[in-house]
Parts: sequence; structure tokens; C-alpha cells
Amino acid sequence: MAKIEEILDIERIDRDLYRGPAIRTHLQRTFGGQVAGQTLTAAVQTVDSDKHVHSLHGYFIRPGIPDVPTVYQVDRLRDGRSFATRRVTAIQQGEPIFSMSASFHLIDQDGIEHQDQMPRVVDPEEIPVTSVDDLDEVHRVFVDEWAQWDIRFVPRDGMPTSRELAAQQRVWFRCVDRLPDDANFHVCTLAYMSDMTLLGSAKIPHPDEPTQDASLDHAMWFMRPFRTDDWLLYDQTSPSASGGRALTQGRIFDRSGRLVAAVTQEGLSRQLNPGAQSFPVDTSGSTSVS
Repeated sequence: MAKIEEILDIERIDRDLYRGPAIRTHLQRTFGGQVAGQTLTAAVQTVDSDKHVHSLHGYFIRPGIPDVPTVYQVDRLRDGRSFATRRVTAIQQGEPIFSMSASFHLIDQDGIEHQDQMPRVVDPEEIPVTSVDDLDEVHRVFVDEWAQWDIRFVPRDGMPTSRELAAQQRVWFRCVDRLPDDANFHVCTLAYMSDMTLLGSAKIPHPDEPTQDASLDHAMWFMRPFRTDDWLLYDQTSPSASGGRALTQGRIFDRSGRLVAAVTQEGLSRQLNPGAQSFPVDTSGSTSVS
């Protein structure tokens, strides 16, 4: 399957106009993280190098068609001394499939500093990796689709939980390949990966209920530098699910405990019609695959 370097290698076809390649996939619709990562890559290429993205807000409007290239139209809403703002529309066959606003801020500004502590979890090396031969057909597709990534779900007995939280899940992940030394590349890569497993946290209290799942919107905030080819801990919760929609939240820490990003996503999560099938958005959390 395509690697992240290929996925984020979008083509400039005119000023503020870019094209993302069609990516080979096992999925019936384009992975939302792919669209988000390519969209942010287009925005980054129109901003001066002294500013880095600090937040993004996106809406998934239509399902992406995997075998069709995606065009990205960038609107330059603001270029100020400290901040820049971009709006990007992802288009397939003349119709928008995703819309994102991204804000950029000057690097290395002085200010107050604090952060939550990283939750106590077992190290990723302590989590057993399930052999591909032991997986069912559906989960083998999951592993093959993201073969470039080492994704390890923290087992329930390997992390403290709170009775006050409705749903909790924690996931270690990293790219197994060495990636370029470009901070913007790692930010766009994290936008890609942040859509992975997060909506699955809403299924923790409902492991046996089949649902139709899809990302509806996605917001991220980037606080500190990081690398996506080093271990990152994705601390995920789902504070509410109702009316066929689930709200999920995530905090991303690096291995040293620095809080590097935060994510909020709402997703479709409605009951399946009889006989329908759903591709799993994650595993149960009891084992991991790599």
C-alpha cells in the first residue's frame, strides 16, 4: 500500500491550486485522514516558513472516491504579522468532499506554559503484537492498509481508568520508517493519523453492537514539536454518543510525556440495517497488530 510520503506528495497545478493523487486502498471510500493530511499539505505550501500551523477545523462533506484524484483549492483569508489563515476545499468530480480552515502562528513566541501529565500506561514494547496469521480477514485488511504504522492498543489492565468517563481508550503508534526532517511534514502526517482509531473509542462501551461509522468533522490543535516516526500516545475518550452521532476527544503525547496535540472529532455512529457490514475502525483494545 502507499506510504505516507506518497500520500502527502501533492502536485501544484496553479497558484493556490493543488492535486492529490489517487491512492491504492482496500477501503470502499477514501480514508478521512488522507483527505485531511493532503488538505493541510496544500495549505502549508501557501504560508511563509516563519509560521507553523497551530490549529485546523474540517468538515467531511461527501465520501471520497479512492480511485479519483482530489483537487485542493486554497483561499488566502489572512496574512498578518503573527497569524495567517487559510481555507481549503477538497474537490472530486466538481463537488466538495471536505472543507478545512487552518490557522498559522509565528514560531517560538514567548508566553505562559503548562500542560496535563501524560496518563500512566505500559510502554509500547510491553504490549504483545498479534501475528497476522492469527487475524481474521477483515483485520488483515486493516493491517495491510496501514502496514507502515506500528499501532498498539493499550490493554485494559495496562492503564488506569476513571468511572467518571463514559469511554476510554489509549493507543501507542509510530511510523516504522524514518521520515523527513521537516516539521510541517510531521504535522500533516499527524493530521493523517489522528483520524485513525479515534472514533473507535466510542465503541468501547458497545463492543458487540454493529454500527455504521464515518467521520463528520475534525479539529486539531498543535502545541509542541514532535516526530511521527517516534512513539506517540493517543489518549482517547468519548464523552457522549446519541442520535446516531458520537463525540470523541484525544490528547497526543510524545514518549517523554510532552503534550504535542489535541483532537476533537464527531462521527456518525448509527445502528446498521440488518445484513449490512461495517469495516472496523479499531480493534477491541485487548491486543495490537503491527
